[in-house]
Amino acid sequence: MERQPMEALLAPFRVLDLTDEKGFLCGRVLGDFGADVIKIETPGGDPGRAIGPFYHDVPDPEKSLYWLSYNCNKRGITLNIEATEGQAIFKNLVKSADFVIESFRPGHLAGLGLGYQNLRQIKPGIIMTSITSFGQSGPWKDYKGSDIALWALSSYMYVTGDEDRPPICPSFPQAFLHAGLEAASASLVALHHRQLTGEGQWVDVSAQDAVAIVNLQNQQYWNLARFNPKRAGAAQMLSGVRWARQQRLWKCRDGFVIFIISSGHMGAQGNRTLTEWMDSEGMALEFMKKIDWETFDPQGKELTDEQHREMLTAIGEFFRRHTKAELYEGSVQKRIILYPCNTTEDLMHDAQLKARGFWTEIPHAELGRSLTYPRPCVAFSEAPCDIRRRAPLIGEHNEEVYVGELGFSKEDLARLREKGVI
Repeated sequence: MERQPMEALLAPFRVLDLTDEKGFLCGRVLGDFGADVIKIETPGGDPGRAIGPFYHDVPDPEKSLYWLSYNCNKRGITLNIEATEGQAIFKNLVKSADFVIESFRPGHLAGLGLGYQNLRQIKPGIIMTSITSFGQSGPWKDYKGSDIALWALSSYMYVTGDEDRPPICPSFPQAFLHAGLEAASASLVALHHRQLTGEGQWVDVSAQDAVAIVNLQNQQYWNLARFNPKRAGAAQMLSGVRWARQQRLWKCRDGFVIFIISSGHMGAQGNRTLTEWMDSEGMALEFMKKIDWETFDPQGKELTDEQHREMLTAIGEFFRRHTKAELYEGSVQKRIILYPCNTTEDLMHDAQLKARGFWTEIPHAELGRSLTYPRPCVAFSEAPCDIRRRAPLIGEHNEEVYVGELGFSKEDLARLREKGVI
């Protein structure tokens, strides 16, 4: 029997996406799983289109690479929900929707008559997912939170950076990306609940909560050992051991690699073969060749402080003599736990990602070329999960939705456009 084409997991469901950059990724993930995501922008375009970088470094609302990345797999319409007529249109759209995702300040949509309690009267099973900096409750619920503020408040920034310098945050703003992923996951849990009970619900996502979870390992250090982890730059800072600063990041000829001098059976194989590799190039210290790596304890008495420093220096010099590829390939052969610190360019040529078809070309007729995108990071044996469409142009699907689905005439569209409703 000929197998029928597979349908995407969320193909029967519709999402109305009212988010700004705080929630772009949530809609993108639901779209990757096959949902019909309608991105609703203000007339003239979403402010997120002003976020760079831009194609060929030319600022243009249709050429924001940030916008293109996080809004593919969505259709796009314009609608002013601040206008009374716009609110009526939105309520009409809700009748055919399963999800509404939004990132306004708490209470804003309720003030327009579009809050969860209003929308559930229109569609009892509607799932509303709200993404804000600090959630819908608590003394900070009305505060605005930037990326740097959220990382600082999560405690993650405190452990990021060099020990002799102030804390830093991750280089690319990503606090709201974590919130968007949590929002997408929670929305699907709410959908499962609806399928079991028939009930919709309101999902409250706090970006502060989302990034605090990212730092969970360090919180466990405090809970279990009352040890407050500190910044260590390229190393890992431990507590209650002889050499508290454990180096992890090492410079090599063309970048960096990750390697940790581990003890016990896990580290013995790698430490021994790394020493042999260094010795084959005349770079292993005499005392390193005499260490019993099976019983070696880097925090014990096998080495003096001076020997420990000399060993780190020798390993560092060996790594600097080789490229990332040489160190990685040699480590695989010799069973050393070492891996390269990839750049974005490295990812584009990564053999594993290439074998999995991770990169795909998406046509952009408006740019006169195709752009390379990463595919969704999951694959299903029985359903497609891929990029089906590029991010929408401003109001690209107005006619398709308003005329083709809601039954408006083209004259209606012209009138609504003139009044600033769409």
